Amino acid sequence: MSEYQYYEFQALDRPLSHEEQAQLRAISTRARITATSFINTYEWGDLKGDPRRMTERHFDAHLYVTNWDTHRLMLRLPKRTLGLPTVQPYCRDDRVGAWTTRTHLLLDLTSEDEEGDWVEGADDSLAALIGVRDELATGDLRPLYLAWLSALAAWELEDDDEEEYRACPEPPVPAGLGELTAPQRALADFLRVNEDLLAVAAQAGPTAPEKPTKRTKKELAPLIAALPQKDKDALLLRLALGPEPGLRTELLHRLNDTAAPATAPGRRSAAALLDAAHTLRTERRQRAEADRAAARAQHLAALADDTESVWQKIEAHLATRKPSAHDQAVTLLADLRDACATTGRHTDFRRRLTRLREANRHRPGIVQRLDRHDLR
Repeated sequence: MSEYQYYEFQALDRPLSHEEQAQLRAISTRARITATSFINTYEWGDLKGDPRRMTERHFDAHLYVTNWDTHRLMLRLPKRTLGLPTVQPYCRDDRVGAWTTRTHLLLDLTSEDEEGDWVEGADDSLAALIGVRDELATGDLRPLYLAWLSALAAWELEDDDEEEYRACPEPPVPAGLGELTAPQRALADFLRVNEDLLAVAAQAGPTAPEKPTKRTKKELAPLIAALPQKDKDALLLRLALGPEPGLRTELLHRLNDTAAPATAPGRRSAAALLDAAHTLRTERRQRAEADRAAARAQHLAALADDTESVWQKIEAHLATRKPSAHDQAVTLLADLRDACATTGRHTDFRRRLTRLREANRHRPGIVQRLDRHDLR
């Protein structure tokens, strides 16, 4: 396979008309097209239509995945639910983009990783990510901050201008970065958000507020009665015009009077975040190395305490005709050599190894394995 491209579009707020589906069919004769979706995979060639234009006109979400590790997510939201001024602080180069049409705001989130390992047959689907659209619509800005972190890490790999990093301000920090929802966790994975950057960012953000409890009919009635008449008329008009999936969420959010997770002003520069993430990553690696060294020392000490039993295992492995058993024998030998060196019994090991090599001198496979591990 020379290439792989997966395109998925979803219509959420309203179904596609028959006329719109016919327009999309003109773009692709092979795509799976329904009243709510357009899905196609390309191994040769490419989509004839413009994904940006298709999302603007017909769809509320678009996913694009390639085997050269391009990940792209586009979301379309009604302008009344998310404003461009709110989004702009999180925009970064061509990786986090936003623009508006007459009725909608569109987000374009991209991650590139040419060094990544693409998994053929992976579950490429909008299903795990689509929840972030509703979260953004109710004011939760964590998905935007995650996209900004992804773009920041990619920028670091491309640029070495320290002054630019110091001049780049952190956007507002949403609450709850340390407690991501399932869709946000999926988005962080999709955009390859650096875990150390995320951990550092979460240190400055406020904690997420407790989720409001579901209100009863008795509790909701006076809240609805208290809404301004103009607002109630507008809501009823939107309801009468046709199905609007986000309308109930919008109304309940307003009645509950619960703001989405708050934000704290971004007080750090990109450089400060990157430096803090580097420190965290270094400390984590040092701890991991120390743990591995401690485990290795414990393993060698156990071998040194039971050398005769280890030799018996080695000889038993070599007595078989299984290459895998020979590999195990050589691994044990290398570990036993190191164990004896730490206890001052290196001479005894060398004498025993010489006898073992002599006993297996007519078995070239074993001799070659010993030589590769410098067991001479």
